Amino acid sequence: MIDVSTKSIHQFTVNDINGKEVSLSKYEGKVLLIVNTASKCGFTPQLEGMKKIYDEFKDQGFEVLAFPSNDFAGQEPLDGADIQEFCMVKYQAEYPIFEKIQVKGKDAHPLYQFLSNKKLNGNVSSTPKWNFHKYLVGKDGTVRDFYYSITQPDAKKVKKAVKKLLEE
Repeated sequence: MIDVSTKSIHQFTVNDINGKEVSLSKYEGKVLLIVNTASKCGFTPQLEGMKKIYDEFKDQGFEVLAFPSNDFAGQEPLDGADIQEFCMVKYQAEYPIFEKIQVKGKDAHPLYQFLSNKKLNGNVSSTPKWNFHKYLVGKDGTVRDFYYSITQPDAKKVKKAVKKLLEE
């Protein structure tokens, strides 16, 4: 059940890539870039940009959270350890990678229902239209902005927004 009074992602529990439950409250006090990923997409090279922005800001209280999804043209055929191996070996991903989930439609994971619906999160209405849709979340867990798939994760405007949130 989504608690709309909190307007924070910290209320959610998700499973990591190995199926272990993780409370997003562990990221309280950190700025987050949440991205739905896929290994067989034209945007897959953005995993490199995700690593770059993570490396640039990780020591300042920033995290990238990757949520693999097969919602768009079956572009995430891998599961579990295979996804992790792909991301780590090919793109040296050191940021958290979570269990494959649905990010749109009636069966979307509650986190993504919250992220995409202004009535729930209080600020942003933007359902992922494709892989590598990005949500920027403040230290308090509130959704602050979103970026479409065409925006590189390490684009100047994303980095500028991250810096601003880190200074809050």
